[in-house]
Order: sequence, then structure tokens, then C-alpha cells
Amino acid sequence: MSAAPICILYTQDAELARRVKAFLRTMALVRHLTDPNRMEAVLQQNSPAVILMDLRAKECRDLLEQLEQDWPESLVIALGAPRSEPLREAEQSDIYAAEDLQLDRHRFQTLVGRAFDHLKVMQENRDLREQSHYRPSAEQPRRAEPVLERAHAPSLPLLRFPRVFRSLDNVEGLLASIVEGVADAAGVTRVGIFSRMRQGDRYRLRAGLRCLPETNEIEYNERDPLVRWFELHGHLVSRANLAHIAAQNQRPLLRRALDSVGAEVIVPLYARGQIIGWLFFGHRITGLPFDYGDLEGLMILAEHVSTVLENALLYEEVTLQKTLAETLLKSIPPGIVAIDEEGITRWFNPPAESILGLKTSDALNRPIEAVGRRLAIMLRETLGAKSNLPPRQWIDPNTRRSLSVEARRLLDQQTPLGAVAVVHDLTVEENLRQKQDLVDRAAFWTDLAASMSHEIRNPLVAIKTFAQLLPERFDDPEFRKNFNQIVVQEIDRLDKIITQINAFAHPPELKMRPLDIRTPVKRGLELARSKFRVNGGVAVETELPANLPKILGDEGALAEAVAHLVANAAEAVTEQKKPKITLSAKPIHEGGRARRQKRAAWDWVCRSSSGPCSITTVVLTSIPARAALRLASRYPQVRTATSPRWRAPRRRRPIFGTRQRVSLHYLSDFGLLFSRLSTLCSLE
Repeated sequence: MSAAPICILYTQDAELARRVKAFLRTMALVRHLTDPNRMEAVLQQNSPAVILMDLRAKECRDLLEQLEQDWPESLVIALGAPRSEPLREAEQSDIYAAEDLQLDRHRFQTLVGRAFDHLKVMQENRDLREQSHYRPSAEQPRRAEPVLERAHAPSLPLLRFPRVFRSLDNVEGLLASIVEGVADAAGVTRVGIFSRMRQGDRYRLRAGLRCLPETNEIEYNERDPLVRWFELHGHLVSRANLAHIAAQNQRPLLRRALDSVGAEVIVPLYARGQIIGWLFFGHRITGLPFDYGDLEGLMILAEHVSTVLENALLYEEVTLQKTLAETLLKSIPPGIVAIDEEGITRWFNPPAESILGLKTSDALNRPIEAVGRRLAIMLRETLGAKSNLPPRQWIDPNTRRSLSVEARRLLDQQTPLGAVAVVHDLTVEENLRQKQDLVDRAAFWTDLAASMSHEIRNPLVAIKTFAQLLPERFDDPEFRKNFNQIVVQEIDRLDKIITQINAFAHPPELKMRPLDIRTPVKRGLELARSKFRVNGGVAVETELPANLPKILGDEGALAEAVAHLVANAAEAVTEQKKPKITLSAKPIHEGGRARRQKRAAWDWVCRSSSGPCSITTVVLTSIPARAALRLASRYPQVRTATSPRWRAPRRRRPIFGTRQRVSLHYLSDFGLLFSRLSTLCSLE
């Protein structure tokens, strides 16, 4: 266990400093100096060391002479311009090496590595000399009398130390008061605290009194040899007692730690079984060395500092988490309402104020019933539930807003803490949905008017044509016969259209009852043959499984809708060879299970074809309007009024149902027009 070697670089060239630090990043700790007046202080902290001197820096020649006289154990490597006079003088002087400023990485690393090896050998020789002069028997026995006296006398440092507990809410202020209180209680000239604020941080100087300027630049990571030594041994380090360290190779590590901060004693700080930092003390105010009793007092002070620092760091962490939680809960759009196990409101964020129309002061620390009856019922049910409750929606009686609420149990490692409700305001979405419904309804009436005008114009054109030809061909008996048949037929057609419009404007009341879907399908086929004169040459097949569940619907309305579907399909394929229509009824499936929602029931599929390559699909379904896109995806031939490829319907028979709430659909392949009856039927 040995400390990383120190390399001191003296230069005012930032580019040279960057290159040197990059080359030696894995080999040593580089201390960069730009002020020549700080050279001696830094050497006192880190001697012996390898010194890299930029010969272009100011006062470099004077510093070289000073290093040669006062710091002979440090190794100097001069860096200068090639073939320059300062570099030639440095080569002839008594320094370790002289090197070109244009550094070669491999050559430079090899040179510095040999210098570190040289320092290591010198340090080992020094340790051997100290060990040869060290005599354990020469240690003077401790005197028991002062110890006994201290046992009965009050501890002066402990009597003056509690004043540091006054700034627990501010860690920086607390650390500053700690060092002042420790310096006053211990009677020392210099005190500093190295610590880390959280796991993974580096140990660095957090607060100090009369510390050296370079101390602020010193940092230690979790795997530094000094930190590992404190973890392994767990006792203080005193300069006077370094000779008592059994491991000879560990003494340079501890001596360097003392020298780097100008300390006489370093005391580790423990919390939760880990090193959270250490205190270092300078000389006593009296100038006398620390004796056994003084070191005991410093250890007691360090234990109290550890407790105070641990509580302060914990307080800071809790405060930070609380601030982050408050900021997060205040900034998110949904309202948050949290209660404890007793049903008392403990959190009520600002969005909840606007959504529920209640001030925070009127809700916090009060029973949840003060917020609202329905919300209180849901949260109290959540407290007693073993699983999550489904979301609920309601209209708030206070603000008349449409709300969607989700409630969850709050647990901390199986410890119940309460419940929280997330309140979503759906008012904007509901308003947009209503506006979209109005737009869709307006588009429907526009399309309906265009379709009806087209249907009415067709018979009028025929009547007008015969009326124009009547004066010229009145004497033609065949013309008069055709005129009589066609005009009467077109007038009947107009009468039927007007009857349909009147029925559509004044729909009869639906008679909903349980029925077998096969009944209205068969009745619709008969109605199509009789009413719309479906050509007998068009084969009509049905696919009606026997295991269909019953539905709740109006038999007459369903039969009429099926009849219109079949009639349109027959009209579309009349001119084709071997036309065929297949009418099938099946339940709507989603995810392998039949949809059993209130307003979703069945779809009827009517296929007409003249061969394997010509198939037309017409769908009549009762799924809600929001499922129109899903319908189009299931049946690629279908285009709805909300689809981007909507086109005005051609001359086809509209399938008017028995309700005014109808959405038009268009089949782009054949221009078939049909309707979706949104509340026609539902599963029983």
C-alpha cells in the first residue's frame, strides 16, 4: 500500500501543462505551479518529488539554484528549447535530466518512471536508516497519573464543542462552525475537514481554518491508498508516532498525507461502517507537541464530529429528495392527492387545486372527505383493496369538470404508507370530442343532402325529357305508351324517396327485444326480393352459424338494413357474369374474445362477386364512432366519412335505418353507400 508519486510542474505554458498531464495521467499526480513564490510551500507538502522545470518560465534560474541548495532529495528535470543556452546550462548543472520541450511520449514516460524508481530507492534507504536507529525499548512509559486525573476532571473540549450543533440545516455553515469549534476546543492553529457529500464523490476539503492554499486542490477517491489505510487500521495518524507504524512501507504514505495539508494529526471520521472523511490538526497554539491525553481528546472530538456530520449529510439528502419530489409533483399536469393510513390528506398539489376547485389549506391535514365524497370513497377503498382498482370517471359537482381518477396503494418495502390518487382533467378532450361530433354531423347532413338531391334529380330528368318530346311525338302511340309507363314509374320512385325521407325525419320508436340474428337476416332477404326486385339470376347465399348468441335489437330495423345491403350489392353486380352474393353474420372478436360492450354487437358482411378475383365487401356494424378507423383497417375496401379518401357517393340506394344518428360509409370499389346504425342493437 503506497501513495501515488507526486510530480510538480512549474510552467506558465498552458499547452505544455496539458501535454504533461496527459502523458503522466496514469503514472503520477501532477501539481501545476505558475507562481514561483509557492514552490517552497508545495515542496514542503510533497517532498521528495520529481520537479519538471520549464526553463522559459520566470525566475526559473533562481529556482534551480534554490532547489539544488534546499531540496537536494527532489529530482529536477529541466525542459527547454533545443540547442538553447538555458538548456545547455541545465545539462551541465547537477540536476537529474534535461529534456527537449517537444516531448516524445514514450521517451518522456520512461524518463519520469526512472526518476520515480530513484525516489523510491532513496525512500527505502531512508526508512532502513530510521529503522536501524529506532529502539522500541527507548520508548518512555506512559504516566498513569495524568490519565487518572483526566478521568475525574471534566473534558474542556467537550464542554465547549456543542455550539456547533446550531447550523444543522446548512451543511456548509455547519462544517465551518465545526472547524472553528474544534480549533477552539483543541487549542490548535490549523483545522480542516476532508469529506464527501454522497456515495461516489471524491474526498476533498470541505471546510478549514488557516489551511494551505494548495489544500483546496487535493482530492482522494474511494480507492486511494490513504482511504484504504484508514479502513484497514481505523486509528489516528500522528507525526510524532510514525515510528510506531509497524509496516515500514506505509510510513511514507502517512508522512505525505500529513505534509500535504501541513498537519500534525489526522483523525478518521466514520459513519455507518464507512469512511466519510477525516479531520486534520496543525500545531498546538502553545507550540508543544501532542501527548497521549491530547490524542485521546482529539479522538473524542472526532467521534462527535462524525455524528454531527452524518446527521447533517442525512438531513441534506432528505431535504434534496423532498425538494425534488415537491418540484416534480408541482410541475406535472395531473392533480395528485395523497393520504396516509388514517385517511388524512398529506399531499395536495397545485394542479389538484384548479381541477377540484379547492385550496391547499382547506385540504391538507384534514380528512379526505373534505376534498370530495367520490374521491374519498375511491381512496378509502384503495386503502383496503389488495389489488389496484380500475380507473373511474365522473363529473365533479364543484367545478363541473370531467375527471378520470386512478388510485394506487403506497408501500415502502411492504410497509403501508397510504394511498395516492392521480386526477386527470378530461374537460378539454371532451370539448374537442363534442366539437368533432358536430363537425361530423354537419358533414353527414351535407353528404345526405347531396345524395338525396342526386336521387331526386334522376327521375325528374326522365320526366323532363319525356315532357319536352311530348309535343313532337304526341301522335306516336308507342311513345305515348312508354311515356305513360316511365313517367308513372318515376313518379312512384319520387314518392318512395319522399316516403323514405319522411320516415327518416320521423323514425318510429325502436322496439328492443332479445332475438336471433338469423331471423332479421332471412326476413331482410325476403324483403330485398319483394321490395327492391333483386334479380333472380343473382345467387344469394347466407353464412349464419348456429352458435350465434342472441342480441338485443329491433327486428324490423335490422331486416330493412339487411335488405338495403343486399339490394345495393345485387345492383352492383347485375351486369357481371355469374354474380353471387354471400351474406354472413358473425360476432366481433378482439384479442380472441368477443366484445361485450354496451354499444358493440355485430357486423354483417355482404359479398358479391363474378369470379375469384372480383369480390366486393360491404359491412354494416354497430360499433361506436371512435372505432371507425379500426373498421377500415379490418376491411380494406371500406372507406368511412372520417377517412382521408372519402368521395361523394354515386347513384346507390341509401340504407336508411330507424334512427337519425347515422354515419355514411362508402365502398370505393363500387361506390356502394351504406350506413352504420350506432345504437341499433347490442349484445344481450
